[in-house]
Amino acid sequence: MHKNVLIVFFLIFWAVPSFAQTGKVDSDSIPFAPAVNYGVGDGPYSVFCADLDGDTALDLAVANCYASSVSILINNGDGTFQNKVDYPVGSGPQSVFCADLDGDSDMDLAVANAYTDSVSILKNNGNGTFETKVDYKTGYGPVSVFCADLDGDTALDLAVANYSQYSVSILINNDDATFQPKEDYVVVDQPSSVFCADLDGDTALDLAVAATYSDSVSILKNNGDGTFQNIVNYGAGDRPYSVFCADLDGDTALDLAVGNSWNDTVSVLMNKGDGTFDTKVDYGTGVGTQFVFCADLDGDTHLDLAVVNGGDNDVSILKNNGDGTFLTKVDYDVGSGPKSVYCADLDNDGDLDLAVANTYSDNVSILLNQTVTDVKDEGIDQLPHLYSLSQNYPNPFNQSTKIEFTLAKSGFVTLNIYDLLGRKVRALVSEYLSSGYKSVLWDGKNDWGKDVASGIYFYHMKIGDSSETKKLVLLK
Repeated sequence: MHKNVLIVFFLIFWAVPSFAQTGKVDSDSIPFAPAVNYGVGDGPYSVFCADLDGDTALDLAVANCYASSVSILINNGDGTFQNKVDYPVGSGPQSVFCADLDGDSDMDLAVANAYTDSVSILKNNGNGTFETKVDYKTGYGPVSVFCADLDGDTALDLAVANYSQYSVSILINNDDATFQPKEDYVVVDQPSSVFCADLDGDTALDLAVAATYSDSVSILKNNGDGTFQNIVNYGAGDRPYSVFCADLDGDTALDLAVGNSWNDTVSVLMNKGDGTFDTKVDYGTGVGTQFVFCADLDGDTHLDLAVVNGGDNDVSILKNNGDGTFLTKVDYDVGSGPKSVYCADLDNDGDLDLAVANTYSDNVSILLNQTVTDVKDEGIDQLPHLYSLSQNYPNPFNQSTKIEFTLAKSGFVTLNIYDLLGRKVRALVSEYLSSGYKSVLWDGKNDWGKDVASGIYFYHMKIGDSSETKKLVLLK
């Protein structure tokens, strides 16, 4: 069965939040361990974290622009990685995305090849090794690829930003990881990044495109069938390099974060709730801002910003105040010429770590999040007197899983499912409940009734000022 992906990347996609079960860090900084570097191919431009070998630990896929390859680094289960294994792709790969493209529950690879005007598809053999690439034509100079269900049939399609053609190519999946010929949509000067997300709340996934030389973001709304309306442009900073869609202010509408490479800022554009956006607000980053990623890095349920700065050889973290405004950046050193960052729980400790692709030092920097929470500050010792939350059963699960809890007294209860990026996937409970034993089933679907991808999820229960989070694993 095919799964719908909203990543990021994101994506993911559109990676593991530590919700407010625990104490929150008061400092502006987040305690990341010093970078540990792992060698990859020549000129890594893009890194993506996903469970490639089916052991639930998140592995690394890295697009090496100058080597025309993708490096796969398998996680040992603790945030350390085995030596790379390289797979040939097209020439000049600048973006890699991991997604289940053929519906077999394994994560395949889609790679945008800037110099051969193509996307390479590498199907997973089921164990983290990959078949020989199959190439599909795109526009000229593809530099960014995103996998998402654009036409509503549950199979994951491709959106590709073509830097040299001023267009986005859409390639519809035939339901088996083969793709129909591209359909091109005109955007403005030098699109460098594309992100797929439901921006107007109609459940169809729209496109946000960073247009480098027009200093803007182009929005293309989905007609509901994988075709798109004409662009609407919104001003960003100077030479925007990347765009990420996420709910930054907690109103459920997806906002925009844009990394601007020439004036060293991130632009934040708030969604008005209908896929139109307020005027940008800029926040300072480091020199040569490249890629931006939104994730809950400090465990307060609000999405923070991680930004790579190619000129400073560091990553800037901007913590969210809870309303979509951000604190002053805190920088963390990485390798030379960082180009891309991905936030994910790499050591399986419940908080989000950083993986950074460094173009000039030919490596990936891993910064493990060492946040230590003080359960006493949040009164966790009192939780058994308010409720008890049991581990879901079965876990891992395939069709459905039961979540049981007991309330010591009546109260308003919320119980939600979240993905690895801290985005709400499904609201299971949101009502006033009487005391006593309760149970609820999750069928592996999101709020729109679509199957979600295999992987790690979290269920987060809140009653009054107290909350608790547990991990579950979906395997299809």
